[in-house]
Amino acid sequence: MADPNVLNPHPPEFDRFLHASVGEDRNGYAVTVLSTLARLGLDPWKETAELVILGRDAARARLGTLLARFRDVPALASDHGRIARDLSQLLPEGPTSGALQRAASTVADGRPGTSGAIWAVLAIIFVLFQMFMLGGSGSGE
Repeated sequence: MADPNVLNPHPPEFDRFLHASVGEDRNGYAVTVLSTLARLGLDPWKETAELVILGRDAARARLGTLLARFRDVPALASDHGRIARDLSQLLPEGPTSGALQRAASTVADGRPGTSGAIWAVLAIIFVLFQMFMLGGSGSGE
């Protein structure tokens, strides 16, 4: 049976945290943790995995530091500590869950999944095979 996470290779346990709002920007749009981390030039899934590995208290401190650097949401200037505390509660539990720990360490290490690489190689082989089999038909012969 096919892997259900083929189209979404990121750990689903991160979704609740990444899609949580950090506040509204100057234009009145809700800004999520995902967009905050991306706007700071960080990979949101890698950063979340590292926060999970750190543990809740260290993650709260790291998140507070990141939110303090983010200037697009005016409310964060004075309230980043409380927001970091609230958001850290949305992080999944770290090392206690074996599957989550493996997913977090894989994301944090940046190692791509092997099944994606296998499918890419197979697709390239298929295209090359098609080119060789149908190769000369469009050359005007």
